[in-house]
Amino acid sequence: MGCRSIATMTLTYIYAESTAVVGPLATFSEPHAYDLCTVHAERLKVPHGWNVIKQELTGNEPGPSEDDLMAIADAVREVAMRSDEKAQVPNVETVQTAIGRRGHLRAVPS
Repeated sequence: MGCRSIATMTLTYIYAESTAVVGPLATFSEPHAYDLCTVHAERLKVPHGWNVIKQELTGNEPGPSEDDLMAIADAVREVAMRSDEKAQVPNVETVQTAIGRRGHLRAVPS
């Protein structure tokens, strides 16, 4: 928490196996994962009887491929197109139902 260095590795614990795993920096947040700088990752101490699995960084870890990035972009475009279509064609039943539920007054057919 108090280290001002840039995080380069992520520490996770597997309590059931008494193992600590130090690997590449995680791409998403997890509740039991801790990001460490290089110095703190090297100095890591674990409880007696625990194992440590460390994956050393070589500096040329592969990032996401161009195919991965294009798949994400296509998925975002598809979701945006769906929401645009819904916004353009209002459903009469949905509009009437939403209006009918909002107020406390209702029209009663005769």
